[in-house]
Amino acid sequence: MGIFDSVFGKKGKTNTEKKELPWIPLESLEQLKTIRERSNSRAQIIYKHSSTCGISRMVLNMFTDGYDMDLDADLYFLTIQRFRDVSNAIEEQFDVRHESPQLLVVKDGTVVFHTSHGAISDTDLTKYL
Repeated sequence: MGIFDSVFGKKGKTNTEKKELPWIPLESLEQLKTIRERSNSRAQIIYKHSSTCGISRMVLNMFTDGYDMDLDADLYFLTIQRFRDVSNAIEEQFDVRHESPQLLVVKDGTVVFHTSHGAISDTDLTKYL
């Protein structure tokens, strides 16, 4: 029954709780202006996620597990299928080619770092904040 224990959970075993990040939903074009303005005093991080991509889900889980909750930054989450206009505007306004998953760090109104796919989970954000 070992395989079933790992899939369904063993009786009496407590499941590890998933870390909850301080996500700010990114859902409107107006928020991009706010992100640019706030980036003058505090780093702004944008995570672009594809809800239909298994790789995006896997990278999101790794990013969540490794995220340092003590970082001095606002953390925005964009689901590209729901807000494609926002994703397109990010590409245009910040001059960064669209990818997903994708991570961008905005400081002083510009993107100072961006990466995508598996490289997201290897990123040391402290270097860019």
